[in-house]
Amino acid sequence: MRNYLLDEIYEEDVKKISDALTELEFQGPIEGIFYLPVPDDMLNEEQKEHMGECGPFFMALEVLETSIKVELLVRARNKIRCSCVSYASAEQRNHMMNYLDQFIADLGVAC
Repeated sequence: MRNYLLDEIYEEDVKKISDALTELEFQGPIEGIFYLPVPDDMLNEEQKEHMGECGPFFMALEVLETSIKVELLVRARNKIRCSCVSYASAEQRNHMMNYLDQFIADLGVAC
């Protein structure tokens, strides 16, 4: 699995990140898992075609004790297996990494 890992984060900063993600209502069905939405304009053609049946699309973020990890896989909320579920394109990957970096910086967390 391809991941973006931010490691060696103070536990209180991990809690701050987790609380902010919860406030944005990004939490998934499992504690410590969050769904970061992929903007519609960044979806590939197949994902756009499957939006009604499979979407919305997201990347999963896992909060660990002193780190956070984002899977660089674009998942579909309404289907586990479909050809539209795929590794993030360079554009999607760069967007999510930049988004997360800015999100954390805006919280005052140094990584």
